[in-house]
Amino acid sequence: MKKLITFLFFGFFLSIAAIAQDDEAPTSAWQTLGKVTFKKQYDDLLGFKIDIPVFSETVRAIDGTEITLRGYIVPTQGYKSHNEFVFSAFPYNMCFFCGGAGPETVIEVETVEPIEYTADPITIRGKVALNDEDPNRLMYALSGAVLVEE
Repeated sequence: MKKLITFLFFGFFLSIAAIAQDDEAPTSAWQTLGKVTFKKQYDDLLGFKIDIPVFSETVRAIDGTEITLRGYIVPTQGYKSHNEFVFSAFPYNMCFFCGGAGPETVIEVETVEPIEYTADPITIRGKVALNDEDPNRLMYALSGAVLVEE
């Protein structure tokens, strides 16, 4: 009986690990984007202190360059094709807006051609821009993005 329980537990653990690996494995570009810290700064317009991103040299080095990201579409205007959307390193239920991930795990995307919504992970490529001045926008944006065929 003890061997059966051990076998079942081990099988369950492997299944969970496989699911986590598929859903949670950020690419190296996401890891690079994660190299950011924050400082508190008073915002006159909002009337309180807000977190301002402080980009590492590694992040600053990719500003204006083309990067490839694998992740998930976070629908902002329904479940349809979009030229503009938020893209997340993690699935919708785990993303910055719904789960416990940080703001470095999402990016504003503007595409060349509309990309059809899917709950499955996709890969996109585009030019990254950093934002540490407009608190009404995300700190990362990807322009001229295209869907990468896998």
